[in-house]
Amino acid sequence: MQFFKDTHYDFQGKRKIAYIFSGTLILIGIISLILHGGPKYSIDFLGGLSMRLQFAQPVSENEVRDALTKINLGSSEVKTIREMGEKPEILIRLKESEPGKDIQQRVVTELREYFKTNSFELRAVDRVGPRIGGELRNAAIMSIIVTLILILIYLSWRFEFKFGVGAIVALFHDVTITIGAFSLLDLEISLAIIAALLTIVGFSINDTIVVFDRIRENLKKHSTLPLKDCINLSINETLSRTVITSGTVFVVVVSLFFFGGQVIHDFSFALIVGVFFGTYSSIYIASPILLEWQNQELLKKKPMRSK
Repeated sequence: MQFFKDTHYDFQGKRKIAYIFSGTLILIGIISLILHGGPKYSIDFLGGLSMRLQFAQPVSENEVRDALTKINLGSSEVKTIREMGEKPEILIRLKESEPGKDIQQRVVTELREYFKTNSFELRAVDRVGPRIGGELRNAAIMSIIVTLILILIYLSWRFEFKFGVGAIVALFHDVTITIGAFSLLDLEISLAIIAALLTIVGFSINDTIVVFDRIRENLKKHSTLPLKDCINLSINETLSRTVITSGTVFVVVVSLFFFGGQVIHDFSFALIVGVFFGTYSSIYIASPILLEWQNQELLKKKPMRSK
């Protein structure tokens, strides 16, 4: 199936506009991160308490937050994770700013006082200590760095070093914009979001490799064709495949965002941003790096004028 046949779009002719667009988004994200003092980490990385409660009667998230506000925990994360008939389940995630006090007991006592006519059962309690949270944060950052290094090595071996650099720049672009979006919207970075970022890396590199593979084929097939035209030709030839693959994934993650529930809301949002920019970066970031690389090589070979 092909939606685009014999297209001749000049993608590389618009690459400078794409640079400005991407640079602006990255700059906005970096400024937001600086103003917020870095990413907003969840209790997975900072330490805290996760409580899962099942109420006898329907209850809203706002009501639970109102109850927590009375004990200065109104900023805690509250989500409806499952509704079984008349017994909804609520997930409360709190950062333990006062480790010397039993926050769990305070929360339970306050909720019983607030919902006097609506009993609830404490189904599960999970606690993450600050030290464990710090180790998880370091491990998450290291996993992304190691992944990028391995991808650079693999692409340098399969193609050329400049192909690997192009792919890594595109991946850095995708991850940075996604984290910037989370900072702008004041969303937390959790282990699920790290999983989403790694998924974005995998999706983006897959699309980039398809384009790179076609560029390599066309460089051999059309040896006299300028690199800019060869890149445009390759992207146009793979455009139908890109639109079908990315479009299908995008529809799925958008469906998860709207119908998947609050628990995976942030996860699906990260994938929406990542899938869109992962596709965009394969065309306007990774591929143009090859062209810019060649232009720099030509400038170095160009003889200097004598004064």
